[in-house]
Amino acid sequence: TKDNYKWMAIGGVIIILGMILMSGGKNQDPNSFDPKVVYSVTRVTIAPILIVLGLLVELYAILRKPVQNTNA
Repeated sequence: TKDNYKWMAIGGVIIILGMILMSGGKNQDPNSFDPKVVYSVTRVTIAPILIVLGLLVELYAILRKPVQNTNA
């Protein structure tokens, strides 16, 4: 139903947001390595949580049964 597609779109947006956060920035100097940039909390913790949350929303959207109208 239309409601299931709405939930799928919400899940897709959450997954895309997680992917964007995971791709993040880069080092200013390519010859040096800064672990604070590569292993930041956003990339290592928040982004994967958002991706898993988006996948759970997608699963909910797929398994959700449509509401039955009793007005016949």
